[in-house]
Amino acid sequence: MRNILQSILAVLARIMLRRYRPTVIGITGNVGKTSTKDAIAAVLGARFSVRKSEKSYNNELGVPLTVLGITSGGKNVFGWLARFFLAAVRLIGTRYPRVLVLEMGVDKPNDMEYLLGIVKPDIAVFTSLGDMPVHVENFISREALVTEKLKLASAVSPRGHVVYNADVASWQSIKGKTKATLVTYGFSEHADVRISPPETRFAVSGAGSVPLGIACKIQHKGSIVPFRLDGVMATDGAYLAGAACAVGSILGMHLVDMASAFGQYAPPRGRLRLLDGIRGSLILDDTYNSSPSSLDVALAALGSLPARRRIAVMGDMLELGGFTERAHREMGEKASKMCDVVYVVGLKTKFAYDELVGRNFKPGENLFSFSTSQEAAQAIYPAVKEGDMILVKGSQGMRMEKVVKEILAEPEHAENLLVRQDPKWLKI
Repeated sequence: MRNILQSILAVLARIMLRRYRPTVIGITGNVGKTSTKDAIAAVLGARFSVRKSEKSYNNELGVPLTVLGITSGGKNVFGWLARFFLAAVRLIGTRYPRVLVLEMGVDKPNDMEYLLGIVKPDIAVFTSLGDMPVHVENFISREALVTEKLKLASAVSPRGHVVYNADVASWQSIKGKTKATLVTYGFSEHADVRISPPETRFAVSGAGSVPLGIACKIQHKGSIVPFRLDGVMATDGAYLAGAACAVGSILGMHLVDMASAFGQYAPPRGRLRLLDGIRGSLILDDTYNSSPSSLDVALAALGSLPARRRIAVMGDMLELGGFTERAHREMGEKASKMCDVVYVVGLKTKFAYDELVGRNFKPGENLFSFSTSQEAAQAIYPAVKEGDMILVKGSQGMRMEKVVKEILAEPEHAENLLVRQDPKWLKI
């Protein structure tokens, strides 16, 4: 059934693209794909009609669904038939978007090759990439995963552009993979779109200082413009502005207009969003997924923000293959430097637990271990105090959003605030 659906969707998507010929932006990387996609869409939306991948429609089903502008029919045959009919009607005539912003994920070998058989981007964007990237367990090595992602650059025609993070050493080999025009962004002084070191902005009230987001400056072709990224809590979030400005400049937009357009950007659910917690606490909700690189960013954000106590609730990082033990030991090492209290969830975080014990964390006092997110949530609830800053993070399969919901100030609004709140996920 799935193979049949893939084939039909792929054929329809190819026809749709030939029919309307939008400008296609394809995004890959291991950290920040979804946030970068949303930032690019927000900036370009100030000038163009834009469609972006919804949720994380970034695979062999999600990419063609985005091209066609339809949602999944799930396991309902009649639902799929209705969607195929709608797609066919749109092939006859519709107001198709001028720009498509597609997240193009890689879980296993040849994934990128399959997606490129459906759509070849006019602009390829490469985000950050960690030393131990997620999904690496499905590849023989980290280098094999990087090679698969680099196929995106090779697919861009000489008339197109490849945009990449200049601070990522692995992307330097892009230069030999494409004849397209290269545009770089990052903190490096050699980047085409250069980002100044960001600073955290605060709102001061009677209850103290509450972080609002970060601010930085973007320099490009002699112009320097300040940017405000409300709701973005990590300094690495400035990369979102750099990538979006690189793409916007390719399409003829000015920095001032792009800075204004960032007022429409909000971090996706579960991507380091700051939420109000119970008893005057604050929650850094980073529960969408986890990898060593994104965990580093999250812990750095936790350490940079004011709090009476910094608490980390960390679930297993999955799909790391042979990197699993090392990654989780480093989790414990890094958390020991940033946190006053640590809760770990899952079998793999036992390595982090051992590291924390070795660094003078006391089991039962400021170190706790649980098998499931439900158990952790019940234990954390009575322990939360005013002024706590609580980071909650873990791989999707750990369902760490259940912890956030338990300590959320207004859990009745969880449907609009948290990831995986639709009926399908709530049954799991």
